Amino acid sequence: MERVAGATPPVMARQVRGWSDGTVAWIFIAPTILLLLAINIFPLIWTIWLSFTNYRANRPNAPVRNIGIENYHSILTDPDIWAAMQATAHFVFWTILLQTLIGFSLAYLIDRKFRGHGFWTTVILIPMMLSPAVVGNFWKFLFEPQIGLFNYAIAFISGVDPSSFEMLGSVRLAPWSIIIVDTWMWTPYVMLICLAGLRSIPDYIYEAAEVDRASRWRQFWSITLPMVLPFIMLAVLFRAIDNFRVFDMVNLLTSGGPGSTTEVASITLKREAFEKWRTGYSSAFAIILFVTVFGLANIYVRALNRVKQR
Repeated sequence: MERVAGATPPVMARQVRGWSDGTVAWIFIAPTILLLLAINIFPLIWTIWLSFTNYRANRPNAPVRNIGIENYHSILTDPDIWAAMQATAHFVFWTILLQTLIGFSLAYLIDRKFRGHGFWTTVILIPMMLSPAVVGNFWKFLFEPQIGLFNYAIAFISGVDPSSFEMLGSVRLAPWSIIIVDTWMWTPYVMLICLAGLRSIPDYIYEAAEVDRASRWRQFWSITLPMVLPFIMLAVLFRAIDNFRVFDMVNLLTSGGPGSTTEVASITLKREAFEKWRTGYSSAFAIILFVTVFGLANIYVRALNRVKQR
């Protein structure tokens, strides 16, 4: 504090000497807090206000009327909205399940530190380093029924005609196409978190288990899995939140089609806000999505804390 006071003009030096450490800290962090409030809090409050109105962004001069909870009632009774939520739940469930199983399996294998494990770890991480735009266009080419390598790979394995099915154009296969792409891209992320959990287990625990003549299978179920479980749950939380709001990759691959088969909640929100220009309606939908994610994440974090305290 004396150094700060010595570097200031004499008039301000007397004032600086009287400031506490807390006052100085608040002076430095206040601009950051104000910026965060302007970026995050104000748009949220404005969105909440818009959700109770009939406002349309393409009609800025039209009178704005307060319609109460009409937007919320329309959303909760709209079968198209529930279909979008069902598609989102299907996408989130299967991507989280596949990414967790494959990611943990890869982390467990890499933790064995076989020859060349550093090289293969780098190779596995490549999909995560790419942007969703690159991944979407890359897999869109792979899924082409005539020239795409994916159809020919499936045909080589199963013996079916490569042009007999279309991943992105089939109502039955399109939901699985976006699941495959997201799993390919983000499994390395789950692998890294699980690998950190595996590396955090002290070696002496395994040494003690070997002294007690515990089998590898017994060590896995009694030591490895319980100690890595908080890391797995943390990875599931991060990926579930991210997948619930997925947009760019699905928009590039299918744009919600065919029909509305892969129209997840974020695609529906975009269409309501920027195609139909129902700004008040889309604001209410955004608030419902926010409350849903926040509520589920809060319940999940409580379960995670209980697991960590065991």
